[in-house]
Amino acid sequence: MAALSEYDDGAARMPHLLLIDDDLAILPEQVRQAFPTPDHTVTTVATGAVGVERVRTLCPDVVLLDLRLPDQSGLAVFEQIRDIDARIPVIFVTSASSTDTAIEAMKRGAFNYLRKPLDLDQLHDVVYEALDVSARMKSRVALASDDDAGNESFIGSSAAMLEVYKAIGRVAAQDVAVLVTGESGTGKELVARAIYQHGPRARAPFLALNCAAIPEALLESELFGHERGAFTGADRRRIGKFEQCNGGTILLDEIGDMPLPLQAKILRVVQEQAFQRVGGTDTVQTDVRVIAATHRDLTALVAEGRFRADLYYRLAVCTIELPALRERADDIPMLVHHFVARYNRDFGTAIDEVAPEAMRALTAHTWPGNVRELQSVVKRALLRAHGGVLLASFLPELAVRSRATSESTLDLDALIVEKLAPDTNDLYYQIHREVDRLLLMRVLEYTNGNHRHAARLLGIARQTMRSKLQSLGVRVTHAVTSDDDIE
Repeated sequence: MAALSEYDDGAARMPHLLLIDDDLAILPEQVRQAFPTPDHTVTTVATGAVGVERVRTLCPDVVLLDLRLPDQSGLAVFEQIRDIDARIPVIFVTSASSTDTAIEAMKRGAFNYLRKPLDLDQLHDVVYEALDVSARMKSRVALASDDDAGNESFIGSSAAMLEVYKAIGRVAAQDVAVLVTGESGTGKELVARAIYQHGPRARAPFLALNCAAIPEALLESELFGHERGAFTGADRRRIGKFEQCNGGTILLDEIGDMPLPLQAKILRVVQEQAFQRVGGTDTVQTDVRVIAATHRDLTALVAEGRFRADLYYRLAVCTIELPALRERADDIPMLVHHFVARYNRDFGTAIDEVAPEAMRALTAHTWPGNVRELQSVVKRALLRAHGGVLLASFLPELAVRSRATSESTLDLDALIVEKLAPDTNDLYYQIHREVDRLLLMRVLEYTNGNHRHAARLLGIARQTMRSKLQSLGVRVTHAVTSDDDIE
């Protein structure tokens, strides 16, 4: 599975799952059904001792671990796996009666736990989330401009990018909170991962959470966990990301969208490494390095009273600002050649030259979507290309696309005007429904009907996306299950 990043998705890699469970009759078959060959490799062992040895020799991407094994407890096996490589996500498989032990494992850093009998959809979602986390931790971010297929690289030799490289080098070893700023698509997550990988916690877990993608009512529980009975539906204790990531690094992406009440709890974590679960009174101690990222102007938000000044000053001591692509246009040819080489490998094309008029068109564009937009344009061009030269005619119409974007905005304005009437009482619902319809259809078209990939791009749960599609009356007839579809 390819590592997901701000703009450089790397080379695809077949996910490897290790199942440690003595239930050889049912569970292995369920796992293989959910993760079939040749897109996945599943290794099954029946004892903890053999499982630990397989972790040492096979370096799996994700481990599924039963809490009850014939030779030792699953918790003991988990601790041995942590000693080998704490970055490997471990998902416990447990019966309902052993939930307390599973929660204890979560407190020690397990990724998640699932109850038997397994729900295959839930298994699929949790494992792919774990695979994504595993890829982010293990895929090295190179502070270089080469085309090493084994690394995700920052590409650019402009003065602005050299300052970014130097800033990463200065803060990586300091083990302090860091704020990464920049427009969408500039590579903020790559910066966070580079800091993590070059810092003192590189062998510990790394978790990323998009604060803008999780509903406000759920975000606090996601970060800090909750106690049983804390709210309707809280039928058991939940361990949050800060507790789960103890000893490691957490990326709070789009922190500028975080609600003010939660900002106070984040400030306490940064200052005191302590918090309380939702509905709890006990103080939980943790040891987590916080990296925050945002595309928003936090100073403006502070002035408007929408972001806490004390949290901003605490984070802004170490700030790395990523330049927009239009501010480092000299790097565009290097980026274009990098992406051409990357997608030549992925698509089996043999483009070895970019026509001068094509390069002029690419360097002349303002790139509001930054490097991520450039990556998408090169990818689409190679899919249309034939021969050994990337011609300007293979490029998407950049100017036309900009006009289409403007027309979409005008269409939305027209829709609002059309539906505004004295007797209207659900305008918010109507507009959001139309936006949802357009957004979901465009994303599913982009992913060739792959629900899992679409949900990941949208930053929502797959079940949430399915519910929205059902409520809109939308059916997708072509669903791709492989993770090798075009991103």
